[in-house]
This record gives sequence, structure tokens and C-alpha cells, in this order.
Amino acid sequence: MTEYALADLALARRLERAEGSANAAFVEARARTQPGSGACWREIAGAYAMFDHIGSHVTQTFGLGLFAEATDDDLAALEGFFLERGADVFHEVSPLAGLELLPRLSARGFRPIELTSVMHRPLVLDGTRATHASERPTSDVRTPVHVHAAGPDDSEIFADTSARGWSSEGDGLADFVRGYAAITSAARGVQAFVAEIDGEPVAAGALAMHGGVAIFAGASTVPAFRGRGAQAALLVARLRAAADAGCDLAMMGALPGSASQRNAERAGFRIAYTRIKWARTAS
Repeated sequence: MTEYALADLALARRLERAEGSANAAFVEARARTQPGSGACWREIAGAYAMFDHIGSHVTQTFGLGLFAEATDDDLAALEGFFLERGADVFHEVSPLAGLELLPRLSARGFRPIELTSVMHRPLVLDGTRATHASERPTSDVRTPVHVHAAGPDDSEIFADTSARGWSSEGDGLADFVRGYAAITSAARGVQAFVAEIDGEPVAAGALAMHGGVAIFAGASTVPAFRGRGAQAALLVARLRAAADAGCDLAMMGALPGSASQRNAERAGFRIAYTRIKWARTAS
């Protein structure tokens, strides 16, 4: 296994640009598949500003302050991009962007609303095996989990499985996730995966690859099949696929202190930094 990268500005730039690129690809897929959506994105002062739709978690910026110092005019231009579309303004800000940016955002009416542990780990480059024992699937040997990459003919299965995984989390969420997953599978640089037990799709997850960075997102398991190793198997399959594709770095985000963070740490991920999401309402 290669060495872990230092949690410095260079790493932050690489991680944030990869995630920004993945979200920009999602917006492009939305615009391509739903031409009337108004989905689009721009780069301003090194930050990627993207509009998916009002209320979408993709409608925000990535990389603010990391690649160039944002002037007051730059900040106003970023805000205008969202406000002219009737959307609230959200910035995901890495602490590597510098402390001086935070009071400037506060002075412009922004407030912190969310924290994310941005996690990373190196990848095996031969793509032949997992690099941590914790990555081995833990499912019962009598009901092994089989994972396969979802091709174009499997896009509906991926979207439906993703939706079923969120079906217990609230009314309307399953339909939202189904639509989101359908766009995800059509986005540039994304490979969707489905896990099956006894031939039944029970879990889904996505792998986005940009600039040699593999981004793990969109994982869900059908409630009746949780605790049977589906997510562990999905993680192994995606790690190997990313290494096979030539990626040397993996990243994922999690709520600080959450079960997702603990599972990622067991799989060899380390926290690079804690990112702050800042919000300003359109009104």
C-alpha cells in the first residue's frame, strides 16, 4: 500500500476539485437528460458553483478559497449565480482555505449549518486485492453477497435498489432518491454498483472517478437485508474497481462521529479535515 497523503493544502485541493468535478458532472447529466431543468455550473475564483434545482444538495459550491483568494466581487458573483435562480446560497468550505474567509462569510449573512468529515486513503494500484482485512465481506457464507457493476441495462435496477434502501427514512424520500440515482448513473465518470443476495438486489452504491481520485457515495441497503455484509462487499468491489482504473486516492464524506465515519475508519480511511457548510437564504 502506498503512504497516506499529508493532510495539507495540496491534498485539500485535490479532494475538493475531485468532488466538485463529480458534482459538476451530475449537473451536466441533469441538463443533458432534462433539458428544461436549467441545471448548469460555473467556475468563479477557482470555486465550482453549480445549480441542479432549488432544494437540491448539489446546488452549492466546492473549493471556495482553496485555489484563489475570493475578492468581495467574486463572492458577490457567486451569490448572484444562485440568487438569480431563486436558490439559497451554500458554500462547502475546507479549513485549508484559511481562517480569514470565515468572518467574511459571516459578515455577508452566512451561517454554519453542517459539518462533514472529509476522509481519504490510498489505493492498491494492482487492483487485485483489498488492502485491509477490514475490507473483506462479512456476510454469512450460506448467503454470499455478489456485487456487479451496473451497466446501461441495469440503471433502473440501480435506481430502484437505491430508493428501496431509503424507503424507511420518510415519505417521499424514496422517489427523490430514485430520481437522483438515475441521474447519478448517467453522469460522466460514474460507475454504479449493485449487490445481490440469492439473486435479489439488496444494496447499491456509486463510484465517481476524477483526477485519479475515487469518490464513494450514494450507498444504501434495503432495510430487510441490513447487517448481512452488503455494504462491506460494495466497498471492496468499488475499491478494486477504482484501483483497476488507475486511481491512487479514495475519498468519502461522513457526519462527524457517525456510524458511517466509524465504518470508513475501519476500512482504512483517515480524516483529512472537517468541512463547514455555510448557508445564506435567498430571501
